Amino acid sequence: MRPRRLAEYTGQGHILGEGKLLRRAVQADRFSSLILYGPPGVGKTTLAHIISQETKARFVTLSGVESSVADIRKEADAALKLKKLTGQGTVLFVDEIHRFNKAQQDVLLPHLERGTLRFIGATTHNPFFYVNSPLVSRSQVFTLEPLGIEDLQHLMQRALTDEERGLGKWKATLTPEASLHLATIADGDARKCLNALELAVLSSTPDADGQVMIDLHEAEESMQQKTVVYDGDGDAHYDTASAFIKSMRASDPDAAIYWLAKMLHAGEDIRFVARRIVIAASEDVGMADSNALRVAVAAQQAVEAIGMPEARIILGHAVIYVATAPKSNRAYMAINAALDDVKNGRTLPVPKHLRDAHYKGAKQFGHGEGYLYPHDYEGGFVPQRCLEGGKQYYDPTTNGLEGRIKERLDHYRREWAKQAVEEKA
Repeated sequence: MRPRRLAEYTGQGHILGEGKLLRRAVQADRFSSLILYGPPGVGKTTLAHIISQETKARFVTLSGVESSVADIRKEADAALKLKKLTGQGTVLFVDEIHRFNKAQQDVLLPHLERGTLRFIGATTHNPFFYVNSPLVSRSQVFTLEPLGIEDLQHLMQRALTDEERGLGKWKATLTPEASLHLATIADGDARKCLNALELAVLSSTPDADGQVMIDLHEAEESMQQKTVVYDGDGDAHYDTASAFIKSMRASDPDAAIYWLAKMLHAGEDIRFVARRIVIAASEDVGMADSNALRVAVAAQQAVEAIGMPEARIILGHAVIYVATAPKSNRAYMAINAALDDVKNGRTLPVPKHLRDAHYKGAKQFGHGEGYLYPHDYEGGFVPQRCLEGGKQYYDPTTNGLEGRIKERLDHYRREWAKQAVEEKA
């Protein structure tokens, strides 16, 4: 059921819709090198075949797993001879281009520069990380998205009615509930969806009239478990983790719990998840609710001891606490600003009254002289200079418990300012 023309191609309207760049480039035969990036089963290989058909070019396929440098050179030599003899161009399609090592990718470059080959690469990994920069810079990168439920339902219906290449000879009918189930569980993967449909049709017994009815039960039997596209070291990992962290920061517990569930379902390391929650508790909640850090650290320790599947309960507890807590990043901003000053500014000396005065001979250096012990004063506070210049790094918000800290700190800073004026006078 692989589409043979652009008119048959389903999905990817953002790059193949009327007037879109890739569609115009293919129809005008004005593309050079392309990298198609997206999850499995969304039509990368199919699109490469269609492009070669539309441009009347010879189509050659190499595998990033099986092919070698010698294979690349062999196809390049054949392409050069064909162009000289007939004028026909060659499209070299490399599936899983990210599997090629640097030397293999570099071998392509001179042939692309001379126009011997038109290159199309397909990859499930971000090409900006997994494909050499010179090859990326010579190619246009297009991202293919998972197919929508309606797109998958359309593909299944087309397969059921196509007698030449599909399942039309079996006179099969798919109930709306079965169609929705298969399209949902396939999770945007057309290959997975059509395979499940084929299994359901071929394993079902026709009725007396030779009709095959696929209801929800048969659909569930043909695709029992949803497999989430998730790579432990690629974009799916980093993008989902990013969404998880940003959802907690945005105080959206529903989104945060969903992204947590996706990571857990895909088998993400629970220690990685717990570390992200601990970081968010300090970076994003901070002084607005310091209990968030206690909850996060307790969760981190608990999941180490308990493991899955019960660890999901503890992680869910911690995520919802952090997501719904008042937010402040001022402690995070304060340490960053202070580190920047230490790195790039003048290193400030420790004032003499704050220096260690416990060793013999410290007094003759004046260490500790004039130090005021705060607990000897009312409220446990007395104004005294602890940093030359008095720069303020911590600027509290009025959010949550930090509002009370701000009131107290504003009072202290007024007293320090009075002291500074008195010292100058």
